[in-house]
Amino acid sequence: MKSVLGSVIACIAIDTNLFAAEAGMPQLDPTYWASQAFWLILVFVILYISISKFYLPKIKSNLVNRENKISKDLEDANDLKEKSDSKIKEYEIILENAKREVSKIHFESKNNLDKNIQLKKEEMEKEIEKEILKAQKEISDLKKSSISSIQNISKNIASDIIQNISGDKLNESSIKAAVEEISKKNINRYL
Repeated sequence: MKSVLGSVIACIAIDTNLFAAEAGMPQLDPTYWASQAFWLILVFVILYISISKFYLPKIKSNLVNRENKISKDLEDANDLKEKSDSKIKEYEIILENAKREVSKIHFESKNNLDKNIQLKKEEMEKEIEKEILKAQKEISDLKKSSISSIQNISKNIASDIIQNISGDKLNESSIKAAVEEISKKNINRYL
């Protein structure tokens, strides 16, 4: 169907002078075809030479430069990635060593503090023991000295009471002997 339609259109075009070479379209006139072919070839040769000699080398060099830059950037990125990975590993090693060192220092400090606390505790206990012994000695000395003072006071009070009651003054040696005898019997209760 298409071929029939195409042949019908071609017949109509031939009959009606659709080529219009006579009507003013010189590019359809066969007498001008040689000059048209010359100029066509000349323009395409100039265009081909200018593109192949001027534009294509610049485009190729730009593409090559771009490809080289991209490959160089990729290599640099890979190098930097490897360096960062190695730095991360070094950092992790340093961090792990620091953690171990901190644990070691913490353990040593704790042991030193425990030892110091134990030494201070022992020193304080010894000082407390000394103070207790000193206080006990002072108390026993005070008790002993207070017994003689109590005996003297008791002797004075007893002689005053007897003198007030009987009106006679007794012998101080007999009062002293009686007070000493009573205090010897009761002294164990107070010491």
